[in-house]
Amino acid sequence: MSDLDGYLLAHCTPADEVLRDLAEETRAKYPGDAEMQISHDEGELLTMLVRLTGVSSAVEVGTFTGYSSICIARGLRDGGRLLCCDVSGEWTGIARSYWARAGLGDRIELRLAPAIETVRALDGSPAIDFAFVDADKTGYPDYYDELVPRLRPGGLMVFDNVLRGGRVLAPRDAADRVVAGLNDRIVTDDRVESVMLPVRDGVTLIRKRG
Repeated sequence: MSDLDGYLLAHCTPADEVLRDLAEETRAKYPGDAEMQISHDEGELLTMLVRLTGVSSAVEVGTFTGYSSICIARGLRDGGRLLCCDVSGEWTGIARSYWARAGLGDRIELRLAPAIETVRALDGSPAIDFAFVDADKTGYPDYYDELVPRLRPGGLMVFDNVLRGGRVLAPRDAADRVVAGLNDRIVTDDRVESVMLPVRDGVTLIRKRG
């Protein structure tokens, strides 16, 4: 971690014991995959966005061990619900245990299946208040196409890893090319307004026009 990364993390609301323990367990059990876990400052951003926009209905595409889902669920309005989409029972088994420990089990529903199938099976009406996408990068365009019509006017969608470590400027593989192409599509889509932020590996905030 660079000095600047440490400074950034030191200047946001600190993680509580639940998030600290989850991050530590994820690093210990999955050292080769732990980078898929969002950073704490990005988690605090998600919580704040959800609280600021009064979210009742949220969808997460890509749950891993549950860090981002806890951050989202904590920001929901009373009675709000988060639908988590993932394919790994092993990873999400850890998530379930931490959801329970955080007292969020009644706010979160997990569906184990290819996320695109789960999203396509949702009601087609615009009822989702918030969506967070952090899954297979080559699937990003499909997630975007399915979620935008289901997002309510004024609803917010967040895509993670939109900079691909800077490789969107000179794509090296299929994932880089797909993300770079979606970035270009979003900025020209008149159904939405968007802003790309240099938070960690880049996040794009997408608001559906009313």
